[in-house]
Amino acid sequence: MSNRLMSVAGTFYPNHCQAIEAYIQEFDKIQDTSPKLKFRPKAIISPHAGYIYSGFTANCAYKLIDASHFKRVVVIGPSHRVYLKGASVALYDRYETPCGSLAVDVEYSKALMEQYDFLSFSPEVHQEHSTETQMPFVQRYFPEVNVVEIVYGDMNYKSLIPLMKSLLDDPETFLVISTDLSHFYDLKDANSLDSICLKGIETLDVHLLNQGCEACGMIGVKALLEVATKSQLIDYRTSYDASHDDTRVVGYLSALLA
Repeated sequence: MSNRLMSVAGTFYPNHCQAIEAYIQEFDKIQDTSPKLKFRPKAIISPHAGYIYSGFTANCAYKLIDASHFKRVVVIGPSHRVYLKGASVALYDRYETPCGSLAVDVEYSKALMEQYDFLSFSPEVHQEHSTETQMPFVQRYFPEVNVVEIVYGDMNYKSLIPLMKSLLDDPETFLVISTDLSHFYDLKDANSLDSICLKGIETLDVHLLNQGCEACGMIGVKALLEVATKSQLIDYRTSYDASHDDTRVVGYLSALLA
């Protein structure tokens, strides 16, 4: 049996389950109210920085999902460490987290690889934090599901659209698109750039994203917006909220889509 080993536990998120649970309890404690859902979500856009910076924003959206309808969660994020053309889908049996492990939907993953020629399996690509940081939240809020991990590299977002549509149309599949927003601007400029991202995601306007939005997961976000019909912003903040350094901030957003 092969396992997708943890690569950023102890850095981006705690390497002990109790510490992860403590984070989530603290997030719930400081969130005043949960927004009222406007529709039944089929997908989430979630950030992937260290939990001290972006965990609250991610948790705000994950906790709103009714997991009872879903058999699997597909997590898609950009490759930060390894260059690749196209995308890689993980073909491990289990996905390790500090709270145990999740079953990988290997047969579903193989079927996707056979259907989409841009998909392969490159093990070195899967030491990737953009997807791994999502898994403790998936395990917490979707305890019975299997997971699929897809990491993409150099590709046109339009190539991802058919995959996104098939995932969104599948009633048994929930989709997670991982991205952070602008990086290392001062707070004022970051808010300005990120406001374009927020407006584009909220209105499902892919073209608006080209007017200054910066996001490391832009390929996944654009592909999702092309096929989604509903969107609801859940939370936005920057690293300033945790660090109080307004000179070099990173932006984070969570949103629900269908």
